Amino acid sequence: MPNKEYQQTLARKISHTGIGLHSGKDVLITLCPAEVNTGIVFVRTDLPDRPEIPALPENVTSTLRATTLSAGGAEVFTVEHLMAALSMMHIDNCRIEMSSPEPPVTDGSAAVFCDLILQAGRVEQDAERKVYAVPQSFAVYEDDKYITVQPYDGYRISFVSMNPHPKLGTQYFDVELTEESFLKEIARARTVGFMHEIKQLQAMGLGLGGSIENVVIFDEDKVLSEMRFDDELIRHKILDVIGDLYLLGPIKGHVIAVKSGHAFNSKLAKQIKAYQLKEEAK
Repeated sequence: MPNKEYQQTLARKISHTGIGLHSGKDVLITLCPAEVNTGIVFVRTDLPDRPEIPALPENVTSTLRATTLSAGGAEVFTVEHLMAALSMMHIDNCRIEMSSPEPPVTDGSAAVFCDLILQAGRVEQDAERKVYAVPQSFAVYEDDKYITVQPYDGYRISFVSMNPHPKLGTQYFDVELTEESFLKEIARARTVGFMHEIKQLQAMGLGLGGSIENVVIFDEDKVLSEMRFDDELIRHKILDVIGDLYLLGPIKGHVIAVKSGHAFNSKLAKQIKAYQLKEEAK
């Protein structure tokens, strides 16, 4: 029999301040311990009655440039980097208090959130961890893009990215995910942006907190930021998949993605959740 895994939460509260990537708004975020079976819950401390937004697939209301969750008349967005850190640092239960609708962008990766979790410490709780072993194939296809997950004894992501930029082209990355491999290979990879998109994004009220420090920025033929990895784009794409799929809680499966983004990740999570609910109702 495999060893039982137990749920984990933080040993203590820990806070961080910064600005949101898209909103450009100042935010104080506090990661708080939570009871067993709480899951991940965002709390908007800046709004009357402190509305709570559980991190669940059914609460995704937008995937434009980031993942937005809404509930109780409130929303939070660009949650995927923090969710990826919580996923791979095995935090099952956490209340995330935020003074603004968007977590701090930090350095554009998940590394700062991982550091905060390590600083706070982790405690095992008196309840078994519910890891969903994907029992069959699930997939979302559209034109030349797709994401699928297959049954697999572990957690693995294989990703293909294709970009016409001369410094990018076709990239492939395959990673067997553990806390160690995540911290080494994925956590530090930052969001990628293109100069030609920035004005358009800002006109839409997005990208207002982005800078060369927290986004890997490309102009027409070169990279303007200092790269952390030669293939930082695809590593960050994998980071986004991890964050978006953690709305399901911990899973076992092999995710294979080609040119996927937040919309596809969210559709896949919703598809799996619908199947889970149907099976539970039998």
